Amino acid sequence: MYIHLGGEYVVAQNQIIGIFDLENTTVSKKTREFLNLSEKRNEVINVSYELPKSFVVTSKNKKTKVYISQISPTTLNKRLGIIVK
Repeated sequence: MYIHLGGEYVVAQNQIIGIFDLENTTVSKKTREFLNLSEKRNEVINVSYELPKSFVVTSKNKKTKVYISQISPTTLNKRLGIIVK
């Protein structure tokens, strides 16, 4: 199964490590460090020019990609069939 992340980007469900709320998680210093390091390694892909709401961490062939999306984590999880309360 594939999930649409926004724009022209889709990823396979089995490649997704995690879906994170950008506003809530970037409060953490560790998360900011992770995103900064990912940016330096050219692993970050911005899928939209709209206000970002989430980031999705994926892995394929031992290569990590971080997708910044305008779609909320709740919506992305629903697309995967995950109900978050």
